[in-house]
Amino acid sequence: MATNSNFMVKVTDAKLPDIQKALQQAGVNVRSIIEVFKEEGRAEAAEKSEEVK
Repeated sequence: MATNSNFMVKVTDAKLPDIQKALQQAGVNVRSIIEVFKEEGRAEAAEKSEEVK
């Protein structure tokens, strides 16, 4: 009998399709991937606030 599990993965500079491919290549059957939160890096946020000035 298969067991369904939920995991949260935190990544840096990766896109959803890349994560899905990596998991499938590792033999993990991916049922769904949901992006819960996206946070900009501190350097990127500082650059954007300077552009607004």
